[in-house]
Amino acid sequence: MAESASSAKRWLPLEANPDVMNQFLWRLGVPPGEAECNDVYGLDEELLEMVPKPVLAVLFLYPITPEDPYDGVYFMRQTVGNACGTIGLLHAIGNITSEIKLDEGSFLDKFYKSTASMDPMERARYLEKDTEMEVAHSEAVAAGETEASDNVNDHFICFACVNGKLYELDGRRSAPVSHGPSSPNTVLQDAAKVIKRMIAKNPDSMNFSVIAISKKVGGY
Repeated sequence: MAESASSAKRWLPLEANPDVMNQFLWRLGVPPGEAECNDVYGLDEELLEMVPKPVLAVLFLYPITPEDPYDGVYFMRQTVGNACGTIGLLHAIGNITSEIKLDEGSFLDKFYKSTASMDPMERARYLEKDTEMEVAHSEAVAAGETEASDNVNDHFICFACVNGKLYELDGRRSAPVSHGPSSPNTVLQDAAKVIKRMIAKNPDSMNFSVIAISKKVGGY
């Protein structure tokens, strides 16, 4: 999973598996009762309705092809090879901390507090040196159902609604990309529209995956 501002460090890629991602996030400080990752089985309206609500953020895995202001958006660059799954999750949780409560003193609680005033590249360098996150990432990779390989050509990005706009958060880019107005109630549908356009650019590939991070409500 590619990166644009690379360092020598590389991790094995994280599997597009909600169960794996849930265990990863829960270990790092997102309480199981606060939020969870769920598969999105299709982008048609009836399939989007099956996703547990409210949706807080959307992750999208897609094949890589050759290829504005963002006040209030938590964003970081990706400098570690194959870390895009982890970067996607960090982007997702970092932009919904007003919606969920992290375990106090947990890894993620400390990570966001430590990097709050950093710029995107400083956050990337901070992650490079973080052995606890590297170990947690490696354990999440090992928990996946597919054999891990660092020779991959897919990439995770995140979509999140911040201050009434839908942002595409991709650590390979220098800044978030705004896709126009959105809201907490429509973030899944708004992200689906963008994802459909991205899929249409690569019609011969079936290697796409969409995962929604939903607020845990009641006992679904």
